[in-house]
Amino acid sequence: MGGLRQALFHDAFAYRPMAPLREDGPVIRHLPRRMRDRAVWAPHALVALTALVVFLAGMSRSNHPITQLLTLLPAVAVAMTLIRPVGAFWVSLAMTPVTAFFGDHEWPWGPTTFFAHLIVLVVVAARTRPRTAAWMWGLTMLLGTFMENLVWRPGTTTVAMGVVSAFALLVVALVQTRRDAEREVTVQRTVTAVERDRRTLLEERTTIARELHDVVAHHMSVVAIQAEAAPYRVENPPPELEQAFATIRENAVAALTELRRVLGVVRAEDYQAPDAPQPTLAQLDGLLANVREAGLETEKTITGAVRELPQGVELSAYRIIQEALSNTLRHAPGAGARVEIGYVLGGVGLRIVNGPPTGPVQPSQGAGHGVTGMRERVAMLNGEMTAGATGEGGYEIAAFIPVQGGTEPREQDGTPTVVLDKTGPASAGAANGAAAGRAGTA
Repeated sequence: MGGLRQALFHDAFAYRPMAPLREDGPVIRHLPRRMRDRAVWAPHALVALTALVVFLAGMSRSNHPITQLLTLLPAVAVAMTLIRPVGAFWVSLAMTPVTAFFGDHEWPWGPTTFFAHLIVLVVVAARTRPRTAAWMWGLTMLLGTFMENLVWRPGTTTVAMGVVSAFALLVVALVQTRRDAEREVTVQRTVTAVERDRRTLLEERTTIARELHDVVAHHMSVVAIQAEAAPYRVENPPPELEQAFATIRENAVAALTELRRVLGVVRAEDYQAPDAPQPTLAQLDGLLANVREAGLETEKTITGAVRELPQGVELSAYRIIQEALSNTLRHAPGAGARVEIGYVLGGVGLRIVNGPPTGPVQPSQGAGHGVTGMRERVAMLNGEMTAGATGEGGYEIAAFIPVQGGTEPREQDGTPTVVLDKTGPASAGAANGAAAGRAGTA
């Protein structure tokens, strides 16, 4: 009974206008823009047209002024479903005895009132919940049974109303259940996508933390060794100097211990520390040789004075190029790639671009972490990165990583150089333009 009160008695005549359809619906979104603006009101027009048909059908069945006036009641009930759905059901239910006694020859529903009440049940059920539809059907059958027992007439329509309305309400309930299930699936997919993106971000940050551990650990180890050896390089060092270097060594060792402890928290169970030092841009030629053996034609263009960058920058630049070339192998089979590195005063610019695929593209089996990892590496170093499709159907990744302070040239002379390592036509002009653009940004 609590459900009955909540469904049919609580704010029964409240103003609840029918909302228009969504423009992105499965049918409306394929219509032209002009028709789409009007198509969203199609259910309202259909209900209004049904109310008009009910009124005209009732007028044609009677010539008496009173009975003609009574035919207006079913039409009003149908029209009320647009603004007060539950109230429309009560009006349709209450007018059934009136039209049965004074208007229709059939009992308790004539053809006009039968059709009108069925339309009211369907529209109200579509605008409410399946439980409300069940209550409406039960009250309709209760009224029809009572009227049959009150006044018996041959050819009663209660059974027909029960069967037809039950089938119609069942169809409406199934459609509603399917729609609710699709809405729930959409919500769950959205939540899952957000959680997946968050998990991807955390995994990439964990991977970056593991790799940078080796870089930081190397520097801290050098600090500890230098601090321990420094007093022996000075003859008769003062006690204060020895104590200062001892404090430096203790702090470096303590920092290493804490660093290993933090890494143990983020390390996966199957994680194995690398045997070799983390790669830098000096090992880029080996990477390009590997991808060429895998079938990816690559070009390398270096502009500016090649110099040694901080190890964190070197590692991130190498990983970005490595991931971009791996994505080209996976997603653009048969395409060529070009790697451009621009050494400028404020940092280093990277540009990796590939052409359109020429072979069959297989569905990706990866988790889609590549671009996310690149963005995390660039953001960690306060850089900027863009990634997107090119006009020729390929893909381009451009990044600029700032470097604070000066670094020593990697080559003996500090003159600017342009190094081309290619298997196809070079694009030195494009590389120089990209480096100049990065310098302007810096």
